[in-house]
Amino acid sequence: MCGLSGEMRFDGTRPDLAAVERMSDRLAPRGPDGQGVWTRDAVALGHRRLKIIDLSERGAQPLTDAAGEVTGVFNGCIYNYRELRAELVALGHRFLSTSDTEVVLAAYRQWGTACVDHFHGMFAIALVEHRTGRLILIRDRLGIKPLYLARTPGRLRFASSLPALLAAGDVDTSLDPAALHQYLSWHATVAAPRTVLAGVRKLPPATVRVVEPDGTHRDHRYWQPSYTRRPEHIGMDAAEWRDAVLDALRTAVQRRMVADVPVGVLLSGGLDSSLIVALLADEGQRDLATFSVGFEAEAGDEGDEFWYSDLVAREFATDHHQLLIPSKRVSTALDGAVAAMSEPMMSHDVVAFHLLSEQVSRSVKVVQSGQGADEVFAGYHWYPRLADAPREEEPQRYAETYFDRPHQDLSAVLRPDMLTEDDVSGRFVREHMAVPGAETALDAALRLDTHVMLADDPVKRVDNMTMDWGLEARVPFLDHELVELAAACPPELKLADGGKGVLKEAGRKLLPPEVVDRPKGYFPVPAITHMAGPVLEKVRDALSAPEAKRRGVFQDSYVSALLAAPDRHRTKRGANALWQVALLEIWLQTHGI
Repeated sequence: MCGLSGEMRFDGTRPDLAAVERMSDRLAPRGPDGQGVWTRDAVALGHRRLKIIDLSERGAQPLTDAAGEVTGVFNGCIYNYRELRAELVALGHRFLSTSDTEVVLAAYRQWGTACVDHFHGMFAIALVEHRTGRLILIRDRLGIKPLYLARTPGRLRFASSLPALLAAGDVDTSLDPAALHQYLSWHATVAAPRTVLAGVRKLPPATVRVVEPDGTHRDHRYWQPSYTRRPEHIGMDAAEWRDAVLDALRTAVQRRMVADVPVGVLLSGGLDSSLIVALLADEGQRDLATFSVGFEAEAGDEGDEFWYSDLVAREFATDHHQLLIPSKRVSTALDGAVAAMSEPMMSHDVVAFHLLSEQVSRSVKVVQSGQGADEVFAGYHWYPRLADAPREEEPQRYAETYFDRPHQDLSAVLRPDMLTEDDVSGRFVREHMAVPGAETALDAALRLDTHVMLADDPVKRVDNMTMDWGLEARVPFLDHELVELAAACPPELKLADGGKGVLKEAGRKLLPPEVVDRPKGYFPVPAITHMAGPVLEKVRDALSAPEAKRRGVFQDSYVSALLAAPDRHRTKRGANALWQVALLEIWLQTHGI
């Protein structure tokens, strides 16, 4: 797990090594254990290393393969690298290290861009072919690892974070109105390839991009499971589906124990993270390090779920660590969390993850986390409403259920020059749901949430907050084989028992019933939910700052109404509207935009 960066020139000049070094320096928290820069002809690569596999200097990056044909930088982990290494040795490849990075290079030399089909893992990769000068950019199937791009005439820069690109300089930081439309419609999510900045894009998940020396490129989307019922599953009953899901999750969890350092678990006490702990205990893990975070109550809202996480920790005899955050720390912690964001993220648990990651990184370098289960197994409350929608009504039903606000309401929120005439977000949903490969309305909604919304909200949140402390988070519920199985699972089994039915049935075989049957929980941060004192001060300061006035994104009357009643205005999805608006300004100002 690391941070990568680089530059490719198309105008006959050499890459700007100083700019690559500035990007690399900005990525230092992602890789505090080492750094390196490499350049050849029109390309330069930078890398910051977090030592997880092959702790020796032989695993340092940028790395050139033993034959001297390919150089690359890599962020992530290939969980089956040992098996692939053995296969590649049998095919005649030599290795000088025991790192998974070197396996990536050899796999590319053996199979070309089809190497991705052999990888089990999470990865963002940049490779340079010495002979042709081509640059190959690759992102994992579910978009777990980020890869941001900034292109100007004659040049392409890329990095593991958006702030790293800003550090290099010469980025168009004007706001993208279409991205802003998505931000205000989808709970601050902006789908790839867009970001809120017009000059920065991100490589979509499951994509290989080959960039030629003249700047032309071609993309290949290499993976997309079918959300239909498969012939091999005909006749399977609910118990057989439960066992298949449990077996696939067990494999996913086992894969994510591959490391040359200890691996812990972020334990919220919910079904998902508790299942990870139970499966590891079932496999013989002893004294597993587990970590939970909670916050002080505000306005009658509880801020922790320690009762459940303590129950799981006792049941499986883990080495449990509990962190309680006082409300007064939230506003100061917010500064660090926003600085760590590659894009503005309004979910309250971003602060929780940042604070938790700080503590966890003092004990371990790798953790498993339960993100993704709700999207993959239909755990959210809006899925039953989508399940019975006729296909022709499906996009509208999704918008009514999922969107923060409809297109027509944005004219009261945004200044005219920030508005798009087209319903950008609604059109995106309509086009996505019209693509073949989803059998039912629920299948189409789960495909959209798993392959678009998930990567650019909860998954990005976890990556940004953990990596800001040099902590690698692995997400077994996004194992691509488990996702393929869940996509084929009959919708009624996922919707059963209030959502995630098939996963709950798997949980009943391993977990205390109180954990399986508990109400759905979240990472509550009441101080933000209710705009408690110091947080509200920060919000007021950001919205009244000269930068905000100069930028002029939001209607003055709308901002004034929000500030007059900070805890009253909610979006259709129940989010604090003031927080959504203010966070964008706080993020822009934090990053000097």
